[in-house]
Amino acid sequence: MNKTIVMIAAAAAAITFGTARAAPLPEITPDEAGFSKQGLTRLDDFFAREIAAKRVPGGVVAVARDGKLVHYKAYGMLDPDKGTPMPVDAIFALASMTKPMAAVAGLTLMEKGRLPLQAKLSDYYPGFADMKVGVTQADGSLRLEPQASPIFIHDLYRHTSGLMYGGRPDSSSPVARQYPDGVAPAVDGDTQAFIDRITKLPLAHQPSTEFEYGFSIDVLGAVVEKVSEQRLGEYLAANVWQPLGMKDATFHPSDAQRPRLARPFANDPLTGKPQAIKLLDTPTRFDCGGACSFATVGDYIRFGQMLLNGGELDGQRILSPKTVHHMTTNHLGPEIKNNVATIEPHRAGFGFGLSVAVRTSEGLSSVPGNPGEFTWNGAFGTQFFCDPKERLVVVVGTAAPGELRKYYREQVQDIVYGAMVK
Repeated sequence: MNKTIVMIAAAAAAITFGTARAAPLPEITPDEAGFSKQGLTRLDDFFAREIAAKRVPGGVVAVARDGKLVHYKAYGMLDPDKGTPMPVDAIFALASMTKPMAAVAGLTLMEKGRLPLQAKLSDYYPGFADMKVGVTQADGSLRLEPQASPIFIHDLYRHTSGLMYGGRPDSSSPVARQYPDGVAPAVDGDTQAFIDRITKLPLAHQPSTEFEYGFSIDVLGAVVEKVSEQRLGEYLAANVWQPLGMKDATFHPSDAQRPRLARPFANDPLTGKPQAIKLLDTPTRFDCGGACSFATVGDYIRFGQMLLNGGELDGQRILSPKTVHHMTTNHLGPEIKNNVATIEPHRAGFGFGLSVAVRTSEGLSSVPGNPGEFTWNGAFGTQFFCDPKERLVVVVGTAAPGELRKYYREQVQDIVYGAMVK
């Protein structure tokens, strides 16, 4: 190990539990939790190597077992341009890790009898009834067909609505070329403008036939707003974030929070091309449930622990155990094409529940784990997974919006399970 790496590792090792704020969960030693202390130091070594190689600015990692923190550390830089050290209470743009929180908001309404899964989406926003399905022809043209069945609220949770993401000019799909990227609608207009824009586009597939990752949870968030008569962020604050003590969770960082926003390198370490996390400096005009929230790793591990506990944390019940079980069970039946592993290549052997990927079998996946594991990630470099069998919750925050983010998802999971000895 060269001198630079030693210095980074030493600095990382000095940043332990609660240096900038109280630990988000009770603490426990690795030995007491069934982990090898030496095994967990591999996380320190791994991030030291990656930071020294300038492949990632820094990160925060939290590992909890049986509701207690085994590992909670910050590494590297919060802002690589300014050289600001990464604190444990750094605030990360969560991107698609917003989705499970928006889904929980919807499920709280389901429990109140206000948002059943088999409700038609057009009951809330009628324009969805008139959307056509785009079928690509042999000559590359697009034929528009009527929906064979309506889009249900259930389809939004499991990404079987036919809505997709676009924003890639190199896409060969004539449907995808018509769709914006994930945050563009929230930057450009309000909730109704988003609905008006999306309902003018073709669906990528017939509803309820294929997992197609896209704007489904953004639309679910709009439905939550319609039913609750509140902005999504207001509803989440009152019903999820504040009860769970998620102090920094927000769609709109305050002036006081902004100095703690984690920032990426100006250029992608893999390609050398410019990169950015647009939402760090561009406010959104609606609270997009698919991609637009911010939180600390400490906030999110409390959210994950709530789910692992069956919907409750520290006496605050958010959902019932049965609802959480339903959320974290595979909802892609044999009649639905499962494309989860095309989005996350290391997730072979996973299905999809209500906004989370769910491991359905032993083996197949390139990362260790157990059937019943549920998880999702964010395109800006965040990750979480929960393993009910091992009573384990892991949350990772980095500001790494390029393809390297997928490398960190796999490596961290390998290291965490490699450190588990009981």
